[in-house]
Amino acid sequence: MHYRPAAFFALQIVRRPATNILTCQGGGYVASGAAGEDKLPRPLLPAGLRLLPLEGAGEVQTPLLLPADCPPLALGDLIFFQHAKAGELCERFNELYLVRGSEIVDCVPTYRGEGKAFL
Repeated sequence: MHYRPAAFFALQIVRRPATNILTCQGGGYVASGAAGEDKLPRPLLPAGLRLLPLEGAGEVQTPLLLPADCPPLALGDLIFFQHAKAGELCERFNELYLVRGSEIVDCVPTYRGEGKAFL
């Protein structure tokens, strides 16, 4: 078998400042290392969403450009992002869900969830 591990997280839509832009709460989970586009989380679902070039993923908010063919989205809906590296997620969330296909197969604590912090 060939596995392709990936880390994902979801952010809630909290504002619609324009017809072609939505804003998610939080999302500044940028991977460590040399600054670059490859360190930013990528909006994944619904397909076609893009980070704003001058804003990116922010600590407080993450605005996104919607494609013309985007399905209807409302406040409270979730946008799924693919993370560049899981370490930052483990610093901010207490647990991670392990998914196989469409099934949650386990829930495991992160080091934050175990009450640990590493510098």
